Amino acid sequence: MSVPSLSDIESAGLVLAESSVHLTPLLTSQSISALAPPGTTLAVSRLSPSELSKGVITHSSGNHAQALAIAARSKGVKAYIVMPENSPLPKKRATEGYGAEVIFSPPLAEDRERVCEEVRTRTGAHFIPPYDHYDIITGQGTVALEMVKQAIELGKPLDALVVPIFAAEPELANDCFQGFRSGIRVERVVTTTIADGLRTPVGVRNFAIIKENVEDVITVTERQIVEAQKLVWERMKMVIEPSAAVSLAVVLFSEAWRQRGVRGNVGVVWSGGNVDLDKPMPWTTINE
Repeated sequence: MSVPSLSDIESAGLVLAESSVHLTPLLTSQSISALAPPGTTLAVSRLSPSELSKGVITHSSGNHAQALAIAARSKGVKAYIVMPENSPLPKKRATEGYGAEVIFSPPLAEDRERVCEEVRTRTGAHFIPPYDHYDIITGQGTVALEMVKQAIELGKPLDALVVPIFAAEPELANDCFQGFRSGIRVERVVTTTIADGLRTPVGVRNFAIIKENVEDVITVTERQIVEAQKLVWERMKMVIEPSAAVSLAVVLFSEAWRQRGVRGNVGVVWSGGNVDLDKPMPWTTINE
């Protein structure tokens, strides 16, 4: 099993520079407010005409779903998206708004995968996974390159980097935390964490990268997640979803993080800004 190298990520950055994925210090200013576009744009750009001819398909709670819908639309092909039935309504509306056909499944990861395979078999669409995929990982990695470059330009080079899927995780969906400590990837997650974008298990390739390169995985509570989200809304006037707030919650509230004594400039990636504004805000309803 191969994983992307630095040169692969740098090459991907050159490809993406010519696409609709633009450089920005704010992922929330991307059309889907998330980290997903670089990976999906790269993956779709590398498909042959024959692979694209019957469309593309994936399963996703929303961010990867929207990104793939946009990438498919740019190529003029159909996108089939299997979404768990408990996905936030704004993610469903946005995915359909980008032209995708949305098919619902039960919420567990294995159910999403089963329904996705059924639709793939019926349609012949090309499957692009939401995370455990070489091009997806490579494309997402370009965000770190951008962060490092911008920090240097600001005269504040980074001393640490926290990215949700690699170093921060909800306590209620702590499969990466468990696997990191045991050395064995956890294959199944059953959770109701408010961070819906982190309800699936870490991919095989992703876990291999984490084992090799990450120093620790730190978890945060549901209350800590929504308090971090609320702080960003109130003080920075930016709309982020709970999944995006997980990494910030580690830096703000985690005792494990404080004990590590990290000093200097810390980079935190927020990925995801899909919030159902017709429902009460999470910090008004969370119980812990």
